Amino acid sequence: MIQIVVGGGTAGSALATRLSQGLPGASILLLEAGPSAPDEERINIPGRKGSTLGTVYDWNFTTVAQPGANSRVFSVPRGKVLGGSSALNLMSWDRASVAEYNAWEALGNPGWNWQSMIAAMKRVETFAPSPHYGTTGVGTSGPIKTVINRLIPTHQESWIPTMNTLGVPFNKESLGGNPLGVMYQPSNIDPATWTRSYAANGYLPNAGSNLEVVTGVRVAKVNLVRCAGRFTATGVTLQDGTVIQARKEVVLSAGSIQSPGLLELSGIGRESVLDDADIDQVINLPGVGENLQDHFRIQGSFQLKDNYTSFDILRSNATLASEQLALWRAGQPSLYDYTGSGYTFLNWDKTVGASGASTLRSLAQQAVGASSNLVDKKRLGLLADSSVPQLEVIFSDGYTGVKGYPAAGAPLFGKGFFTLIAGIMHPLSRGSVHVRTSSLADQPVINPNYLSNEYDIQAAITAIKYIRKIANTAPLSSVWVSEYEPGLAAVPATTTPADEAKWREFALATTLSIFHPVGTCAMLPRNKGGVVNPKLVVYGTTNLRVVDASIMPILVSGHIQTAVYGIAERAAELIIQDANKRR
Repeated sequence: MIQIVVGGGTAGSALATRLSQGLPGASILLLEAGPSAPDEERINIPGRKGSTLGTVYDWNFTTVAQPGANSRVFSVPRGKVLGGSSALNLMSWDRASVAEYNAWEALGNPGWNWQSMIAAMKRVETFAPSPHYGTTGVGTSGPIKTVINRLIPTHQESWIPTMNTLGVPFNKESLGGNPLGVMYQPSNIDPATWTRSYAANGYLPNAGSNLEVVTGVRVAKVNLVRCAGRFTATGVTLQDGTVIQARKEVVLSAGSIQSPGLLELSGIGRESVLDDADIDQVINLPGVGENLQDHFRIQGSFQLKDNYTSFDILRSNATLASEQLALWRAGQPSLYDYTGSGYTFLNWDKTVGASGASTLRSLAQQAVGASSNLVDKKRLGLLADSSVPQLEVIFSDGYTGVKGYPAAGAPLFGKGFFTLIAGIMHPLSRGSVHVRTSSLADQPVINPNYLSNEYDIQAAITAIKYIRKIANTAPLSSVWVSEYEPGLAAVPATTTPADEAKWREFALATTLSIFHPVGTCAMLPRNKGGVVNPKLVVYGTTNLRVVDASIMPILVSGHIQTAVYGIAERAAELIIQDANKRR
């Protein structure tokens, strides 16, 4: 039998590997549009994280103008390389709370809960023991290697004591279902080579000879035939017209932006969307491309005292950067080892107290209103659950933001900074992604509806205010000399109504995405906007599945790559079980 997996990204590479191992008598074909890049240093070197965004390894999608965010257009980077976004991301490795995974089951998906997901996610990783972490919630024999970074900047040593001063306890086992607190978090780095460990170099080498990987090919559509009232996927058509037959199943693992588009190009979706794209409808499935959810972030940066060295020195000192790169290539400790390890996850009560949290929850209720949408109702429930994080703050060495690092020749060029990046974990804005036309050459229409309600706006404002509070709390307050972004000139430290307006202005102008799109092929009941059932089979089909972040019915807190790998592991179990039943 032939199983076709479309998309060699985070989920697709993991799934294809597990199918190869679990179905040794099957032929597995993995199709990836991008190249294989095993020797690309911009991918492999931890300290060069982010340098592949906007390159040939990125699909370089953009949103439509976002009215709620000053009509800005946001970038939507997605990996166009074997390994997908696991090759491009910033290597954060964490998990959400028990309640958030259990919410998937409560939305109508038996078997999709914390217990099944943590078992799957632990199979993904081999965690290198660390004095900064305990033993709960981490794997010991998986293909993806994880480690708490060996490079912890001197000025980051004040991070945990500062959060403790603010009443946030240290959490030494944050991957075990309770992510609240302040902690050191791992990155997906192989400690043997100090390189990125990702789907392409972690999973695929473990596959059997029954897996064929083809790169540089793009699928145009899934071919469907009617069979006893439903449709069966017989294979796929490539962009050049080549038809590849599937004798068993077709699995879409093209991600939250492109899996729904492939369904639409195949005639599966909302009638009005397909009509506008001049595509004949095969299956009426209005939920395709809807329910788009994403985390957004806001950040503040602070200029370090001169006795501290930050990661920014690699921007301004070419000689030092060359020396540090040589050290990394020689396998020696280097500034290029750096990834973030200082995190905190908080509920609103811990962030702004009971009264402030109540105000935010009231705004959330107003935003949802009388909506009967299952996802909206569940998100309100998660906002009210004290075990669920609503705010993430990352201690990031070096400058990150919208203002930009000081230009060469500017007075602050060569200075070091640190940045506190705050992420809103359960924004209420939901959007959509749809094909624009029937042509693969046309980018999809991506509309996340960022900041489209007052709760999301006030959450962003609350987050940036809290960033300033953290920075001005000892001992962190002792390591810096001035606030670079937003800066007191832009947003004074006073609390007049005019100042409140400036906070709002800053939030609308600088809020960005964390690039965690999910939900566009949601695992929900069909009559509630669902696209796939709990076995990840597309409604109305017999053998077409979706396996990637798009099936998440509701966005979880933290960074989504561990959940995406977990989905692939769960999907492999389901597919292998079904295949064995048919024997």
